Amino acid sequence: MNGRKAKQARDPERQRLAETAAKEKHWRRWGPYLAERQWGTVREDYSAKGDAWNFVTFEMAPAYAYRWGEDGLAGISDNHQRLCFALALWNGHDLILKERLFGLTNPQGNHGEDVKEAYWYLDSTPTHSYMRMLYRYPQAAFPYRELITENARRSRADREYELIDTGVLDGGHFFDLEVEYAKAAPDDVLIRLTLSNRGPEPAPVWLLPTLWFRNIWSWDEGSTKPTLRLHEGRTVEATHPTLGIRYLAWEGEPDLMFTENESNWQHLYGRPNDSPYVKDAFHRYLVKSEWDAVHRERGTKFAGCYHWGLGPGQSQTVRLRLADSPEGLSLNPEEFDEIFRQRKNEADLFYHPLEPEGISNDHRNIQRQAFGGLLWTKQWYHFVVERWLKGDPTMPPPPKERWKGRNVRWLHLYNDDILVMPDKWEYPWYAVWDSAFHAFSLAVIDPELAKRQLVRFTREWYMHPNGQLPAYEWSFDDVNPPVHAWAAFRVYKIEKKHNGNGDLLFLERVFHKLLMNFTWWVNRKDSEGHNLFEGGFMGMDNIGVFDRSRPVPMGGSLLQSDSTSWMAMYCLNMLRIAWELAPHKPAYEDIASKFYEHFLYIATAMSTVSAQSHSLWNEEDGFYYDHLLFPDRGLVPIKIRSMVGLVPLLAVEILDYGQLDKTPGFRRRMEWFETNRPDLTDNICGLRQPGEKPQCLMSVMQPEQLCRVLEVMLDENEFLSEYGIRSLSRCHADKPYRLDGEEEHSVRYEPGESSTGLFGGNSNWRGPIWFPMNILIIEALQRYHHFWGDYLQVEFPTGSGRKMNLCQVADELSRRLIRIFEQNEGRRAVFGDVERLQSDPLWQDLILYYEYFNAETGEGLGASHQTGWTSLVAKLIFQQGGR
Repeated sequence: MNGRKAKQARDPERQRLAETAAKEKHWRRWGPYLAERQWGTVREDYSAKGDAWNFVTFEMAPAYAYRWGEDGLAGISDNHQRLCFALALWNGHDLILKERLFGLTNPQGNHGEDVKEAYWYLDSTPTHSYMRMLYRYPQAAFPYRELITENARRSRADREYELIDTGVLDGGHFFDLEVEYAKAAPDDVLIRLTLSNRGPEPAPVWLLPTLWFRNIWSWDEGSTKPTLRLHEGRTVEATHPTLGIRYLAWEGEPDLMFTENESNWQHLYGRPNDSPYVKDAFHRYLVKSEWDAVHRERGTKFAGCYHWGLGPGQSQTVRLRLADSPEGLSLNPEEFDEIFRQRKNEADLFYHPLEPEGISNDHRNIQRQAFGGLLWTKQWYHFVVERWLKGDPTMPPPPKERWKGRNVRWLHLYNDDILVMPDKWEYPWYAVWDSAFHAFSLAVIDPELAKRQLVRFTREWYMHPNGQLPAYEWSFDDVNPPVHAWAAFRVYKIEKKHNGNGDLLFLERVFHKLLMNFTWWVNRKDSEGHNLFEGGFMGMDNIGVFDRSRPVPMGGSLLQSDSTSWMAMYCLNMLRIAWELAPHKPAYEDIASKFYEHFLYIATAMSTVSAQSHSLWNEEDGFYYDHLLFPDRGLVPIKIRSMVGLVPLLAVEILDYGQLDKTPGFRRRMEWFETNRPDLTDNICGLRQPGEKPQCLMSVMQPEQLCRVLEVMLDENEFLSEYGIRSLSRCHADKPYRLDGEEEHSVRYEPGESSTGLFGGNSNWRGPIWFPMNILIIEALQRYHHFWGDYLQVEFPTGSGRKMNLCQVADELSRRLIRIFEQNEGRRAVFGDVERLQSDPLWQDLILYYEYFNAETGEGLGASHQTGWTSLVAKLIFQQGGR
């Protein structure tokens, strides 16, 4: 047995990953693949005008059988979401059974959609051999109406009104439901539920572990309907035409209930039901005392209802087991809990190599919950656009107006996959540029999944035939920054570093499809042929004075600093991949040369001061700006100090001349440009000093431009915050930028939530800290330092007189990002001024990973479970250890 296999044998979770990759065992079949919200999604919207928030609402969800997926509380499903398991709760006071998380729709929230619950993803391994989360349930009636009316009363200038603000959780008047899963085998899942009364008084509670089939039989004529039925003893048998047979066993004597996962048409629309047993039967039985609402022997949805009166501090544990055989369904507490102990220890063993030496318990907790949340946000995502537009044969045809609405250009799109979501409640759909950062984090714990996700988005059932990648379901046509190639190469390098082998087949597979995507960008987003790009939205909503996805309000066209810089970065990423492949397949030298040439044209157009007709560089200010191009007035700069002027930093790559010897064809072409086109190669900074390893730096910025941009970026009165790099300069707090036309357009620095409804929702790039951009800046600084070393030093902060090399600057920015979450004198910046979160032992170590962060305080804002890209903090902690 060689060293690597011996290491795998000592690490059971890595062994499981190896077995999965070799297709020896299907350890990934079961996982946290239920959405936290299926209602209010585009997939479930069959309205004429695309009103997704109102077509299927939260109020309808208990009675409405979804078409394209399922949601549930702390649930799991198989990898095609045929059979689902989740929890439901009732405290005896709520008007509805708690089966799913509640939140405000985009129109209801004063800052857009917002989940209004208390829950945390605490742990998970990549194969979900061990998983743990916590849900906090009030003992009084859940304040649904108060949350809606108070947030409606508040303006955009006010903070969001959260569950913790209502007082319903004061004094410990809540139940903690700890949910744990452990796998004894790929198809043998142990479930342990621990319900605790944290309050000072006895309180009643009902717990309903629920098993059901996703409705597949209502949409196709002649489809086979699966069945759930009582088996022997405390067991339910689940029979499905493609999944086969599964068994759920439980301990104790719950009240057993069955129904059908069918819409309650009578409740929803006043139409008669085909059967008396419908989706909301358990709610009607328990909350409304409709005793004939449930069946006692069979159906497609099952629950065992436990009822306790828990005293102060008292806990109750329930054990269940979901397996593919009735044999060995032991619920013996000692055997059961021993498997959990083993899986928990194996999870600790798996994560130990990612913990820097001497890591504090606080940093370990931050890292572990971040990785856990990243893995819990996996979701089965199903969407077939052509079928969605045409409708199902068993249902009335959808309105014809839909053929002039959302996503009609994406008839080819056929999604049926497990994907890591940005946030399973606020964003229960993929966003392709978010997924690039997910893959970056995943690469250190599950490189196979990271690679598979990146490849998947380039498949023909995702990528448009014209080469465009789908943005997100609200508008697949939208344009996000092209970071797919960056993510692919970073995943390749991370795996190569940790495993010793780089997956060249993965790299080549992604590269070929991205050639199509790159061509789409060049053909569609450089309309004037200036090598300066438009792009539009680019993910950075609210950063400009007007909506960049729409025509320019005052006419002309918009040349974007960020769009153009992303394309320069894209060129370098593709060049680097081609260069990696060239020693194995020389034909890639030609392709590398093509991207080298294209980069030179873009870099020259962006930054060469003499090319005033095109340049986005402003010599007077030492900064990059978007420009308006008018036929009669030429280029007019939009002088906003924003993240769009920092994106040029990201377009940087280093080529080692020793490696260039392995690609002689590429080197000859490179030298030809240096000899014959010095006007283009001025942005190539040349070799290191004699005696050092010769390298070539390719950068949009010349050294003096780099230093001037860094001077602005590292100024505490501009971009540098105690918690990272702001997305908009603080200089615009007192001096908002105004662009005059027929109407005034302006932008003001806002460190937290946006006060404008220009883009709807909680979209905000007007000041807060965003992890993905900070991570890319840190990486770029590290590359610059790799070339310049101590030769290039800058003031940090600007004006302080304290000099640092760029690696030290990158390290300091990393520490500032980590500082958002860590305890500093007993307080975490992420919690803001919510004293209970800061000081209550039941709250202070339960961390949320928000979408973005207040640039002045570090407080978490936006989506509260964005352990998609904000899980990047886990990798920062790993890197801080120097491994």
